Amino acid sequence: MDFVLGVILFAFGIGISIALHEFGHLGAAKMFGMKVRRYFIGFGPKLFSFRRGETEYGLKAVPAGGFCEIAGMTAMDELEPDEADRAMFRFPAWKRIVVMLGGVVMNILIGLVLIYGLALGSGLPQIDAPQTKLGALSCSSPEQRADGTLVPCAGAGPAQQAGLESGDVVKKVDGTDVETWRDLVNAVRDSSGTVPFVVERDGETLTIPVQVEQVQRQVTDPATGAQRTESVGSIGAANDAAGLLHFNALTAVPGSLEFTGEIAVLSWNALLDFPSRVPNLVESIFGGQRSDETPMSVVGASRLGGEFVERDMWQMFVMLLAQLNFFLALLNVLPLLPFDGGHIAVVIYEKIRDGVRRLRGKAAGAPVDYMKLMPVTLAIAVLLGGFMLLTVTADIVNPIRLF
Repeated sequence: MDFVLGVILFAFGIGISIALHEFGHLGAAKMFGMKVRRYFIGFGPKLFSFRRGETEYGLKAVPAGGFCEIAGMTAMDELEPDEADRAMFRFPAWKRIVVMLGGVVMNILIGLVLIYGLALGSGLPQIDAPQTKLGALSCSSPEQRADGTLVPCAGAGPAQQAGLESGDVVKKVDGTDVETWRDLVNAVRDSSGTVPFVVERDGETLTIPVQVEQVQRQVTDPATGAQRTESVGSIGAANDAAGLLHFNALTAVPGSLEFTGEIAVLSWNALLDFPSRVPNLVESIFGGQRSDETPMSVVGASRLGGEFVERDMWQMFVMLLAQLNFFLALLNVLPLLPFDGGHIAVVIYEKIRDGVRRLRGKAAGAPVDYMKLMPVTLAIAVLLGGFMLLTVTADIVNPIRLF
């Protein structure tokens, strides 16, 4: 039940983010006096709508986005007689750019508010901190119940018995490099017997043999989604949670901005890595193991949101929603149509072109003919549609499983 609630809440969060993105365009357009014809959330058949003033507001059946229709977004648009003086393309370039950036700004503000809330609540993780730093050490529960809880245990676990300490940063397990906590967990789970751990402690590199204990755990079959009991390796070590930075209401402001900058860099790198992730995404649809780093759709993100709520990991739930908003902002500033950044690129091109023409004693040129850009726009739209279909399919048949 908690899982379903989490899925619904995260999907609702995505819907709110989309609605506010489009509201950013609407608010900026109305502020400058442009005519906004329609403001809708979703696509496809109309479920309902109402009119307030000159704008129609409504909801459509497919919750996969939204749109804000502004009269005269391009010079190719047909205009009603009362729209001629308020058409968007007739306004100064800077005002058109502000309107196009309205949605991006809203996504950034949503992400910042969520990050600020985390900074005041649970704290913010140190992104550059070692991910394989050991935290609390304990015994290894011999068995996991069907409901996911662990059978109580007592005494020192394998990590403590071997001499590992809280604060150690694990670099290798049985000769295999580990860079993330996920890498470390997988390496331990697949190990048995005495395994050498290479760790860094107070500037020294140590090699410590650890007797990995075999325990019973519930695992999910990636093909069927069914639960089964499996024998896996365990050493009784948790991830270091002390890497969180805590703030007060004042220091949380620069802290949130700095953290957002780090997230932006990671999101940009993830966007650049998209093409290299597609082959694994395709393989996962046909039964291959899916990497945690492959792109996911809103379906997969909502599913992860459900898992976080199910495990009472609300900070991860909020973090994922914030990252989604930052990613949407970054995606929308790409200088490609039909993204907002594509429209901004056209406006900037017209401005530069007309400036050059003035220097040469010529009149301003005609607005860009969007019909000439239509083949490129359609190609990008088809590519995006295919990619969305691919990620949704993968998230249904072989979703990313963090737990």
